[in-house]
Amino acid sequence: MSRIGKHAVKVPAGVDASVSGQDVSVKGKLGQLKLAVNGEIKVSLEDGTIKVEPKSQSRLAQTMWATSRTLINNMVVGVSTGFTTNLEINGVGYRAAVQGKELVLTLGFSHEVRYPIPEGITIKCEKPTSIAISGFDKQRVGQVAAEIRGYKKPEPFKGKGIKYDNETVLRKEGKKK
Repeated sequence: MSRIGKHAVKVPAGVDASVSGQDVSVKGKLGQLKLAVNGEIKVSLEDGTIKVEPKSQSRLAQTMWATSRTLINNMVVGVSTGFTTNLEINGVGYRAAVQGKELVLTLGFSHEVRYPIPEGITIKCEKPTSIAISGFDKQRVGQVAAEIRGYKKPEPFKGKGIKYDNETVLRKEGKKK
């Protein structure tokens, strides 16, 4: 039995949830999300909670049970409070700035890297060396953060590059004489 899947998802005030067959849609103050749940899973909406149960004892149903519950929970949390991922930039002359609908990164290349900000995502640069990515879809926030980090991953000798704020870069020792 799944330890995560057996817990019902509570729908907070201000969030409208609806279940029709295998489709779950959630609407809140930040936006609207939809999810098509696997056919092996039964989803029901009762008394302001969304319950997720497997239809059978098959291996697929057992594996998709907690996954479906977590995806639905992420949708509910996303439309009510949203998600934020923070990135840090380390390196001499490395910086970031938001100009209009683009994130402009100076990362030591011969040119500036311009990243178009997707719809539904907000990027803020409080300092030139920090980037805050926020939105209501957890998957898209994480994907945007990974794409920005992919331009210049942190290297192990000096730690220069773009890293998550909670990431630890394992440092290597340099050459010895």
